[in-house]
Amino acid sequence: MNVRLGTLAGDLSSTIKVAIEEHIAGSQAEVSGGGGHFSIVVTSEQFAGKSPVAAQRLVYTAIKHLMSGDSAPVHAIDTLKTIVP
Repeated sequence: MNVRLGTLAGDLSSTIKVAIEEHIAGSQAEVSGGGGHFSIVVTSEQFAGKSPVAAQRLVYTAIKHLMSGDSAPVHAIDTLKTIVP
């Protein structure tokens, strides 16, 4: 994935949103927060028939590159909600 890392909280929220929406086709993501801690709501048909844990794994897979390493810009996802439209 070729997502540029944001340097400001707003930029990073946008980076997270883009990473999710690129990884989960047809999804809509809302991201809020900052300081390395974020809340995420993702709506996608791809969550249909999946357990809540399986749906959340899809989201975490999309942003794992932002949560890896010693200088990872995302330290924690405080809340993650997945919705089937």
